[in-house]
Amino acid sequence: MGPKTTKVYETIRERLASGEYPVGSKLPSERTLVEDLEIGRTALRQVLARLVAEGTLEVRGRSSYRVPGGVSVKAPEGLEPWRIHGERNVYDNRWVKLELWDVEPPGVERFEHHVVKLHHVAVTAVLDGQDRVLMMWRYRFVPQQWGWELPGGIVDEGEDPASTALREVVEETGWRPNSLEHVVTYQPMVGMVDSPHEIFMARGAEQVGPPTDLEEAGHIEWVPLADVPGLMARGELMGSGTLVALLHILASRGKQGVTASR
Repeated sequence: MGPKTTKVYETIRERLASGEYPVGSKLPSERTLVEDLEIGRTALRQVLARLVAEGTLEVRGRSSYRVPGGVSVKAPEGLEPWRIHGERNVYDNRWVKLELWDVEPPGVERFEHHVVKLHHVAVTAVLDGQDRVLMMWRYRFVPQQWGWELPGGIVDEGEDPASTALREVVEETGWRPNSLEHVVTYQPMVGMVDSPHEIFMARGAEQVGPPTDLEEAGHIEWVPLADVPGLMARGELMGSGTLVALLHILASRGKQGVTASR
C-alpha cells in the first residue's frame, strides 16, 4: 500500500482500538468512509480487504463491514462468589509461590484450597506475508519433549506486557516485529494457578541479528500456518500460549471463510 492507503489503514485501526467503532457494530458505508477519509473507493477497498484478511473486520454481503466479537449470550445474574476468609504462605521464591486460602463456596462448608502463583507472561505470534508464523523448536525438560513454541516470557515488575512481548521476540529469535496487537488475556490453569498470560499478534518483522537469549533460543523457523493442524495432531505444539495464539489465528481465518461464503 502507498502512503495514503497506509495512513487510512492506520486511522481505521486507531478508531477500532479506541472504541469509536464498537465491537459488533457496522462500519459506516463506503461512501461515508471515502468522504471522511478523503480516499478513493478502490484504495479504500484495498484497506478494508487487508483488515478483513487480518480478522480485524468481517464482511457481510458485498460491501457491508462489521467489527467482529459481538456476542448474544449474557452473563447470569444473582450468583454469589466464593468468600475468602484468609490466606497463608506455604512456600515462596522468585519463581513460584504456594499459598493456602480459607474459602467458603456458596452453600458449602469452609475448607483450605491450594493456590499457586506464577509470573505474568506475554507470548507473541509473528506472521509474515506468506502465511507463516515465527516459531522455535525447543526441548522442554519437564515433559522431556521437543516441540514448537512461540516466543514469549515473563513480564518484569513495572513492565508493560507489550514491551515484554516485543523484547522476548527479539531476544529469542533475532526478529523485531513491525507492530503488536493484543489478542487476549487468559489464565491457563484457572482452578488453582494464578498466572496471567497475554497473547499478542504481530504482522511482519525485521531481522536485527542473532538471538541474544541463548538459554531460551532454539532452532528458529517460519512455519506455514497450513502445518499447524498437523503439528497439533502430532503433539508438537507446546505450551498453552502457543496453542491459544495459533487457534485464534486459525479461527479468525475460518470465520472469514464462512462469512465470505454467505
